[in-house]
Amino acid sequence: MAMTDPLGDMLTRIRNGQRARKQVVTAPASKLRSHVLDVLQREGYIRGYTSYELRPGIGEIKIELKYHEGEPVIRQISRVSKPGRRVYSKIRDLPRVYNGLGISILSTPQGVLSDAEARQANVGGEVLCRVF
Repeated sequence: MAMTDPLGDMLTRIRNGQRARKQVVTAPASKLRSHVLDVLQREGYIRGYTSYELRPGIGEIKIELKYHEGEPVIRQISRVSKPGRRVYSKIRDLPRVYNGLGISILSTPQGVLSDAEARQANVGGEVLCRVF
């Protein structure tokens, strides 16, 4: 059966993996997922990720979760823009997550960026998810 929200599925796998204290979780590969993981890695929320091919045309991503003193680094990760309701934001209307302690991840014309990178580049776009 086809998946309706692949990015939401990956975020749920990360959330469940951290609750179960897993070191590594896997998810099906896609370009959007890897771009979101790039932002999470740049901002220090995950250790890293590797992408590999199971068979021709079918890839998988192995995500290494990060913990600090036994507690997950990602306290909260939630999808903002969903398939049934897309959320777009101009750069001046973009709210700060927990007064700057968290980040929003946006899909912009310049690629997938964190809210700080989008403010620096002065571009708005679709708010994909919120991480704290």
